[in-house]
Amino acid sequence: MSKEKQIIVPLDVPDKESACALVEQLPSVTFWKVGLELFTSCGPKILEVLKSRNKKIFLDLKFHDIPNTVAGACRAAASYGVDLLTIHSTAGKDALQAATEAVQEGAIKANVKPPKLIAITLLTSISSRQLAFDLKIPLELPEYALHMALMAKETGLDGAVCSPQEVAQLRDTCGEDFLLVCPGVRPNWAAKGDQKRSLTPLQAIQAGADYLVIGRPITAAEEPEIAWQKICEELTPVR
Repeated sequence: MSKEKQIIVPLDVPDKESACALVEQLPSVTFWKVGLELFTSCGPKILEVLKSRNKKIFLDLKFHDIPNTVAGACRAAASYGVDLLTIHSTAGKDALQAATEAVQEGAIKANVKPPKLIAITLLTSISSRQLAFDLKIPLELPEYALHMALMAKETGLDGAVCSPQEVAQLRDTCGEDFLLVCPGVRPNWAAKGDQKRSLTPLQAIQAGADYLVIGRPITAAEEPEIAWQKICEELTPVR
């Protein structure tokens, strides 16, 4: 896989018009993330726009509910023909199992390729201190993220979302075929924002990430296309 295809850019904008404008600004980007704000605003219409332009889609809705409800949502989402779809590991084993079956059912019914179902281990905005004191979870953060990823693998999911700082351990434990998607990736020249557990793009790839989700360093730049190209160059080894 070429390095630029490993970068997923989030369409973290409020409406379809803004999303289309950003896609126009970044013609070289092949993989886009559609999250809660944009999907709630305009629904599957934005997915149709991206597919009409031959873009890959990460539908990041982070489903978290009882098994029956999660299954219904995954079945519906799979019919859109997206490439990646997310569910929280904390929904539990029954929900994860139901989700894996539902994406296959939804894709078959719609005659599309099923999405890769990816588990959220722990949001990258949560620090070790918050995990312990706010959420009252007694495990160390890396151990907790690993447990969530292993539960996802055991129930048949295709991969996990994790911070770059956990990716090396997850790669070693979960194997090469388990997809690892890393948000919270920041080049050295970009502001960290609300990401608490970050690495540079090159560090994250070297640690074992399959995909990097990089937003504001690109989309909030004065010249987004130049920022995008700069990150792609940073991922290309010097010969």
